[in-house]
Amino acid sequence: MKLYTILSMCALALASCTGNGNKATDTTKAAGDDTTKEATLNAPAQNMEYCFLRTEGTSNQDTTAVHLVVNANKVTGEMKWLPKEKDARKGTLEGTMSGNDIKAVWTFMQEGAKDTMAVAFQLSSQQLGQKPFKVTKNGRQETDGAAGYTIMYKLDNCSAFKTVAKPAL
Repeated sequence: MKLYTILSMCALALASCTGNGNKATDTTKAAGDDTTKEATLNAPAQNMEYCFLRTEGTSNQDTTAVHLVVNANKVTGEMKWLPKEKDARKGTLEGTMSGNDIKAVWTFMQEGAKDTMAVAFQLSSQQLGQKPFKVTKNGRQETDGAAGYTIMYKLDNCSAFKTVAKPAL
C-alpha cells in the first residue's frame, strides 16, 4: 500500500511540474491523449493469435472462420468457408500486416482442386473486417480492392479450428 501511495504522489508531482499554465494547450493535449488511448485500446496486439467467426444465411447456417497468427508484420493462419449446401473452401493464409491492414494470399482446396486468392482484412482487438469478393469477367472471384471492409467477423475462441480427439479403442 505504501508503494502505491508513493507512486501516486510521484505521478502527481511530475504531472504538476510538466504543465505550462496554458489551459487551451492542456485541453487540446488531453483530447489528443484520449484519441491515442482509444486507438491503442482498439489496436491489435502484436505477436498474438486471433480467431474470428462469421455466420450468415437464412438460419445462420453458412460459416466462415479465420484464424490469424500475427508476428510483427508477418501474418499466417487458416481460413475456412463452410456453406451449408455448397462445396467448402479450406486453406492457409500467408501475408503481411501494415498498421491494422492485412494483405494475404489464401491457398485453399475446393472440389479437390487447389486454388489461391488475394484477401484483404482490417484487424482490431475485437473484430475483423474483410473486403468483399467480386466476380471477374472470366467467372473467378477476387477481392474488390475499391470496396471497404464490409464483411465483419466476431472474435471467437477458435472453436472452428479445434480438433476433437477421438477416444482410443
